[in-house]
Amino acid sequence: METEFLGIPNIDGLIFTGLVLVSFCTAFFGMITGAGGGPVLLALMAMVIPPTVLVPVHTVVQLGVGSSRSFLLWRFILWPTMLPFLVGSIIGAAMAAPIFVNLPTAALQGIVGLFILLVAWMPEFGRIGPEKGRFALLGCGMTFLAMFVSSTGSLLAPFVASVSPDRRNYSSTTASLMSMAHIIKLVAFGLMGFSIGAYLPLMAAMVATATLGNWLGRKVLFKLREDVFRMFLKILLTALALRLLWAAARTAGLI
Repeated sequence: METEFLGIPNIDGLIFTGLVLVSFCTAFFGMITGAGGGPVLLALMAMVIPPTVLVPVHTVVQLGVGSSRSFLLWRFILWPTMLPFLVGSIIGAAMAAPIFVNLPTAALQGIVGLFILLVAWMPEFGRIGPEKGRFALLGCGMTFLAMFVSSTGSLLAPFVASVSPDRRNYSSTTASLMSMAHIIKLVAFGLMGFSIGAYLPLMAAMVATATLGNWLGRKVLFKLREDVFRMFLKILLTALALRLLWAAARTAGLI
């Protein structure tokens, strides 16, 4: 017998409450680290939301997370990165949309994982070339990948960290760039005919609690020492990269 809470397919009251609380926790964590919240949320949502709508629904929630985070930290955004990234994102989404359902994920996961490790532990690699060109290419590549694996903020994170004077610049700029990518992805999904209206109550509740998580996380972020933040970020990105490599190996049948 199918369950419907507030008209949401296969979601009961307990699952609804759990996802809303998880959205709060991952937003709180993501505000402090700038990365990591999205992949955790995606993994938990994948347990209860059908694969056919998982990426669009997760994208809407993450757009709410990123938008509220950008608003709370707008003074610290590195604005010169915005336009090049936007142009690159549009190109990346346009390239990915026609092959959305056909590309295997194992190779993508492996490439992203190795790339994160490289940039996290060799920050100078993330500063190669002119900044505008670098972020245009990053926007294209990240949005292209995000159409398939949804949560790619960990790919963006080390590049933003390499040009950010402090943790507040990093967190605000990462959130703003990701929000642009999410908007472009949603436009692409809409043009492809995806319908997620039934999940509107869930998405609205998750965005609301994520905003609260961002607000509380901001207080912690402002109190962190910069050296502690940088080391924690490097450890987190390494863990996320290793997770991607493990997932790629498992998807490819190597383990």
